[in-house]
Amino acid sequence: MLAIRMARVGRKRQAMFRIVVSEKKRDMYGDHLEIVGNYNPQSKVSTLKADRIKYWLSMGAVASASLQNLLIKQGLMTGKKAKSVSLTNKRKVKMAAKVKTETVEAPVETPVVEKKEEVQAEVAEEVAA
Repeated sequence: MLAIRMARVGRKRQAMFRIVVSEKKRDMYGDHLEIVGNYNPQSKVSTLKADRIKYWLSMGAVASASLQNLLIKQGLMTGKKAKSVSLTNKRKVKMAAKVKTETVEAPVETPVVEKKEEVQAEVAEEVAA
């Protein structure tokens, strides 16, 4: 199965990505079939070989979620954007527990005092008792 995905290149903290076509199971930094573009996330500049990307997609290659979102943004693909980040089961449990505790802890309503004299009279009675 062919995959079109991004391979990270560039220096530390200055990532750039090559967009490569390779077998899904193979290392994307080693042998790949073709480099079809690159993407710089700092400047949001991407250079894509649109005709080659369309060719590989027609041959059955599948774009990764991040690349699919980029291709939709560039207008090379149509459809809905894919969710490129997934939560682990441990994190899902933690988030569900957080939501439950927020719903259980309802805000306490404070009574509205209409007259200042009534409150002062009640405080005076409590002090006298």
